Amino acid sequence: MLPGSGSTTVTIRLKLENVPGVFGRVASAIGGAGGNIGAIDIVRADRHHIVRDVTVQVPEGQVEEMLRSLRQLVGVEVVRASDRTFLVHLGGKIEIRPRVPVKTRDDLSLVYTPGVARVARAIAAHPEDAFRLTIKRNTVAVVTDGSAVLGLGDLGPLAALPVMEGKCLLFKQLAGVDAFPLCLDARDSAAIVATVRAVAPSFGGINLEDISSPRCFEIEERLQEELDIPVFHDDQHGTAVVVLAGLLNALKLVGKRLEDIRVVISGVGAAGVATTKMLLQAGVKDIVGCDRQGALYRGREVESEIKRWYAEHTNPEGRRGSLQEVLRGADVFIGLSGPHLLTAEDVKRMAPDPIVFALANPVPEIDPDEAARVARVVATGRSDYPNQINNCLCFPGFFKGALEVRARKVTEEMKLAAARAIAEVVGEDELNEEYIIPTVFNRKVVDAVARAVARAAVATGVARKTG
Repeated sequence: MLPGSGSTTVTIRLKLENVPGVFGRVASAIGGAGGNIGAIDIVRADRHHIVRDVTVQVPEGQVEEMLRSLRQLVGVEVVRASDRTFLVHLGGKIEIRPRVPVKTRDDLSLVYTPGVARVARAIAAHPEDAFRLTIKRNTVAVVTDGSAVLGLGDLGPLAALPVMEGKCLLFKQLAGVDAFPLCLDARDSAAIVATVRAVAPSFGGINLEDISSPRCFEIEERLQEELDIPVFHDDQHGTAVVVLAGLLNALKLVGKRLEDIRVVISGVGAAGVATTKMLLQAGVKDIVGCDRQGALYRGREVESEIKRWYAEHTNPEGRRGSLQEVLRGADVFIGLSGPHLLTAEDVKRMAPDPIVFALANPVPEIDPDEAARVARVVATGRSDYPNQINNCLCFPGFFKGALEVRARKVTEEMKLAAARAIAEVVGEDELNEEYIIPTVFNRKVVDAVARAVARAAVATGVARKTG
């Protein structure tokens, strides 16, 4: 998952001496810390003091500096400061609610003992009935060890909890899928696999999240082998699906075909590897991946099995050199790495009508405004620029479709179907350089993805329910 844009909204209650010039000093202190004043509300006033609530948008790292500056002002008392982001998270963002009312003793006997015993015996005799008679039919576990939280790194399972809660909220809000966060205090891959396997009977699917590379590959692979429900590492496959969706539409604009293009990918971690595999599945033949040492190619010394696989399955012409060098003449750049790696001059050396997906967040591989001056199509991971590549376009509908047909696993066909469904939401009459991918709030996306995933699951024989 990708971090936000780096600013927050703070409401500050100030008690000011009721004399001219005091609020002017307040405004100067806020501006000096990089803050922008929004609403200003008077709470109460008398002859001596005015109490105001001032709402300020400020860079995250400047909040404390701004408050220190305000506290140093003569005639100004900071009564309290409320960060809107923290207020939203108070008490958590999700809760469990009953679907069936229990108002009488008769109700109790139906939902619990003695009536529930009949349901328990029925499931013991026919385990598949759990999908029909329990929450398993519509519930996903969102599992992490907190080792790669957003772009922040290893924060641990407790700090990962608000992120996983947010994921669960989006599952419910966007797709009606119930999800619950499981933040595991474990780092050993075998322990994580064993824990997820042990709790799996309660869930219809497993969404792995924010687990560091390369362990994420092993954990997902083992769980896919050992469980009979879909296992989906969103940092890998959610990103890959949405990247392919955006690329399909970008290629329509420039009149190029997947099988004819050369793609350069910066970053061969979880998202980069999954994106590469998906593009290969979709028909791209020429992909060059770059890490900090430059292009990966057959015979290059690498430190991991996944990079060895990458070197052996990509870069058919054996290109060598830095990112900038192998980017010359390429049709598409996909950045899944870090900030400030490219300039406009690098993009100018690409093939005509270059496509640039600079997805590092909050600071992309190239400034989007700079890229837009020389590239035909630019996409980012940010919400404040056009063409946001956002995993939220994939995972809610993907799991909704998989759950609806009670899929046993995730297949490549299901992922490709999801990508094509997202791309097709953008109509031919809507498609343009600044609209190659629908927004997260486009209500057509979830249902389109769910239908496509369900059909692909049935077609590939992994669906329990086909009618």
